[in-house]
Amino acid sequence: MSENTCQTGKLYICATPIGNLEDISLRVLRILQEVDLIAAEDTRHSLKLLNHYDIKTSLTSYHEHNAANKGKKLLEKLLSGTNIALVSDAGMPGISDPGTDLIQLCKTNGIAITICPGATAGIAALILSGMDSRRYVFEGFLPHGKSQKKNRKTVIDSLVNEHRTIVLYEAPHRLVSTMQELKDHLGDRQVSVVRELTKKYEEVQQGNLSELIESYAENPARGEFVLIIEGVLQNEKSWPDDIVFHVEHYIQSGKQQMDAIKQTAKDRGVPKSEIYSQYIKQNSGGSDGK
Repeated sequence: MSENTCQTGKLYICATPIGNLEDISLRVLRILQEVDLIAAEDTRHSLKLLNHYDIKTSLTSYHEHNAANKGKKLLEKLLSGTNIALVSDAGMPGISDPGTDLIQLCKTNGIAITICPGATAGIAALILSGMDSRRYVFEGFLPHGKSQKKNRKTVIDSLVNEHRTIVLYEAPHRLVSTMQELKDHLGDRQVSVVRELTKKYEEVQQGNLSELIESYAENPARGEFVLIIEGVLQNEKSWPDDIVFHVEHYIQSGKQQMDAIKQTAKDRGVPKSEIYSQYIKQNSGGSDGK
């Protein structure tokens, strides 16, 4: 880029469309044309965007599976004077992708960085849902997979009494099971399920988790999804349907088992013996920790 007179290159963090190719800024288009190299999460996906706008800049892949090694190579190029644009498949790099790793690497090594903002699915879905956007918490994708079972439980546990609106991403094949898990642990909250933002089949469905679970169980989900879930009202508490989860919420916070059972019984307004018997019965089935 002719505007760069420094010995080192510059990293441009560029937002790309989340669906509709028209949702891109004039600045991003200029930067993508002028940089020496574009680091893309999926080069095949990004090539469609570049071809649409007749941009011929070279592409190189940078994704979660090669981030460690490729990040070092990109840093070397930046240090030698190469200007690089960082893009993800959709939206802002650094959100639910390895972009943050490269950004931190550049900061550590004194590389100049600037951002070219644009579309972000989480914020767009939150606004479109009409739910409270004054305060919200973005969790991205919940941890998933067998190795992430404990981390997933920890994250969901932290959301049980979250007052802010909750923003989550989810893949279509996990949508129903995730909503069921949220219902079991957070209660039957109001939720907006936003699908295929800015695309032809953009859709917003709103209702209780139980209603949306039934709807998507009957009509299998397709596309990219954002879940917008209501927070707990300031003067209320939301107790999970799952007694084991409720008790273990207190155990993880430092209470002994019987103290956790006692507190759970108090929360629910039922005898301690009832919580104890249900907890022991459910927990003896080996559903936890396996």
